[in-house]
Amino acid sequence: VQLVESGGGLVQAGGSLRLSCAASGRTFGSYAMGWFRQAPGKEREFVAAISASGGNIYYADSVKGRFTISRDNAKNLVYLQMNSLKVEDTAVYYCAASIFYSGSRYSRDYTYWGQGTQVTVSS
Repeated sequence: VQLVESGGGLVQAGGSLRLSCAASGRTFGSYAMGWFRQAPGKEREFVAAISASGGNIYYADSVKGRFTISRDNAKNLVYLQMNSLKVEDTAVYYCAASIFYSGSRYSRDYTYWGQGTQVTVSS
């Protein structure tokens, strides 16, 4: 599975962005998908995850109520809608695929990773 993120950019605090992750391969619907982020000088952290079927969704407490993860298995796409962005959301955002059907908050459970897309939120 190859993953390519897009949709990052520069936005003012309070604004919105939608990240997309395009996956190659015919088995996209078998993978749970996750979004992680890494800010400069910090470890990579979990943001959101969605099970292979889309029936189970998980969020980090820091983004709950502001971010929404979704997927379109017919188009091999997963999205991260980010609203009410804060300066502390600034990071490189990574899309990842996991063989664990139900999804996971842990980066160790993800096998495939995209190259990342930069999100910068200005004050």
